[in-house]
Amino acid sequence: MSQAKYFYLSLLSLGLVIFAVILQQVGYQGVSFLPCPLCILQRIGYLGISIFCFLAAGFNPLRKLFHLLAALCAAYGLSIAGRQVWLVSHPETSCGIDPLETWINQFQLAKGLPWLFKADGMCSAKLPAILGLQVPEWSLVWFAIILVTLLVSFFPRRNLGAESA
Repeated sequence: MSQAKYFYLSLLSLGLVIFAVILQQVGYQGVSFLPCPLCILQRIGYLGISIFCFLAAGFNPLRKLFHLLAALCAAYGLSIAGRQVWLVSHPETSCGIDPLETWINQFQLAKGLPWLFKADGMCSAKLPAILGLQVPEWSLVWFAIILVTLLVSFFPRRNLGAESA
């Protein structure tokens, strides 16, 4: 993958976190989108992708390692988003206050940057859809797109036409 593509993936991931913070601070259709513990874990996944893609763009000798780490962050985020989509579609499984919220809010990041890392919402909360999808569904889609992009571009393509000639 080219250096520019790593920068694009880095900016895309960072942009998705910024969009989540805007939804949290400003809201949408009069509803404030408070982040739940799974939302915070997904933000960490997006930030991991952003950081590792940025490093892959800048450090050619370690590019494959950073590429792999970004793909692992995308797989991690995909699994968290998948769990949240399942919770949103099965709200009866939610047990009220999530113990994960207490655990996440004890981290120094949550105390130092509460506007970014503090969990206040419910994982199974059904909020207004944006362009037909819930926020966790959008997150699942974006993690899948990023993961597929990283996996497909991990192995260099061989020129099949040159080999057969």
